Amino acid sequence: MRIGGDWLARPATQGVLGMLAQAGHRALVVGGAVRNAVLGMPVADVDVATDAVPGRVMMLAQAAGLRVVPTGVEHGTVTVVAGGIPHEVTTFRRDVATDGRRATVAFGTDLAEDAARRDFTMNALYAEADGTVVDPLGGLPDTRARRVRFAGDPATRIAEDHLRILRFFRFHATHGDPAQGIDAEGLAACAAGAGGVDRLSRERVGAEMRRLLAAPDPAPAVAAMAQAGVLGRVLPGADPRGLPRLVALEEGAPPRWLRRLAVLGGDGAGPRLRLSRAEEADLRVLREGIGTQRTPAELGYGFGADLAGDIVLARAALLEGHLPGGWRAEAERGAAAVFPVRAADLMPALAGRALGERLAALETRWILSGFTLTKDQLLD
Repeated sequence: MRIGGDWLARPATQGVLGMLAQAGHRALVVGGAVRNAVLGMPVADVDVATDAVPGRVMMLAQAAGLRVVPTGVEHGTVTVVAGGIPHEVTTFRRDVATDGRRATVAFGTDLAEDAARRDFTMNALYAEADGTVVDPLGGLPDTRARRVRFAGDPATRIAEDHLRILRFFRFHATHGDPAQGIDAEGLAACAAGAGGVDRLSRERVGAEMRRLLAAPDPAPAVAAMAQAGVLGRVLPGADPRGLPRLVALEEGAPPRWLRRLAVLGGDGAGPRLRLSRAEEADLRVLREGIGTQRTPAELGYGFGADLAGDIVLARAALLEGHLPGGWRAEAERGAAAVFPVRAADLMPALAGRALGERLAALETRWILSGFTLTKDQLLD
């Protein structure tokens, strides 16, 4: 099979591949770019695999006038910037020792050995500069069928890096075919090794969950996570049953991952996923808003149109209700509303606590009017 596309034909990428090949080294595009090209999906980052060691790559790049960033020399990776485009160039590797979180690697010259240490067969595809696909592990049929399958023995791959448990479910959501279901052997290995998730850093867990929940439809993968006992380790107490209802209700709305996290529920999302302060605040608003009966317009006024929409969708999914008519427009109307009374309008007759209480009472009256009362009507 031969792949193609502007991303491969562009002079910058061909220049990086040619720089290595002209010096007598193998140079192939690997991983996500090849996988996505086979599937007809957009290609973003371009990773290159080579038998040249990092020092040699840096020397050749500098001689070619290209900028080099030593992003991970100890792991065999340097970033070569050509035409303003970063290319991660990594030396063929084999694992010497692993502990489930990190690996000690040795550089090699064997492409098949490099492929054998990758996580899934669809990520172990390589392509020559002319687009010819090189498939050491027979992953091309899996990729075409959108079948996420571990490279080699699933338990061994998981023992090397426990993050592969979460990646298994994430790739099923983003690249798998939900109609044929999740790979049974891989699911069993994830269930058996689920305890390894507890050893992962919050940053790594949070990054994978963000990507998983941002998939077009993560519900089947999340349900499989729950079945395997993995979801409960990431989000204790989480319930996946509302997620498919939410996805159905979203109707093309942007797949905001925090909205979906709120619907999953569970305890300790912030500490376990290492949310930012802003994300923690938004999640708290979402969860509290779900339990209220505030209208879309009221929510829009209080929290902005986006969060208001998230609350309306999440509430309908969890309570198995219907979306109110015109809810999007109402949320936007509330978000655009401006309370017409200012503190100065009540001064000097009122001050201090009395002023604050009067302003709050007037604002409540204005909200209950549907934002229709004018300043004169409120002050009359």
